Amino acid sequence: MNKVAIANVVRFLGLILLQVLILDEIELHGFVNPYIYPLFILLLPLNMPHWLQLILGFVFGLIIDIYANTLGFHAAATVWLAYIRPYILQFNEPRGGYEPEHYPVLSIMGFRWTILYVSIAILLHHVVLFFIEVSSFSDFQSTFFKIFLSTGVSIMMIMLYQFVVVPKR
Repeated sequence: MNKVAIANVVRFLGLILLQVLILDEIELHGFVNPYIYPLFILLLPLNMPHWLQLILGFVFGLIIDIYANTLGFHAAATVWLAYIRPYILQFNEPRGGYEPEHYPVLSIMGFRWTILYVSIAILLHHVVLFFIEVSSFSDFQSTFFKIFLSTGVSIMMIMLYQFVVVPKR
């Protein structure tokens, strides 16, 4: 197994444990649910085949659903994130394009690129997740407020993770 595969397996296991053992226990007044697990999809290599990203998104989301007992909500949102990831990367592409050795991490891509990439991705993930969770648009204001707060907290935690855990390349 090469170093990239090993790093992704360790990240896979670490993010699952962090999410289900610690972060799933945090819920502030029913409005803030921090989700750091989408970072697994966001940090996959840029040259990974799209079909593999979709499969990994499904498996990863399904494991979160099993622990959270949420009937596929996280699997759907994570597959959605894996599906739209190439479009977010294309939207956020640097002027010179991506280099084959680039990884979507803060230490390589810089703060501005990373915060935009993470913010768009997490917002879109949370919109799908929370609207599937409530199964309607009837309580739009409450759901939007929950999306906004959870997205903000998740982005802060993901950026902190990138500063602390992701190695400098």
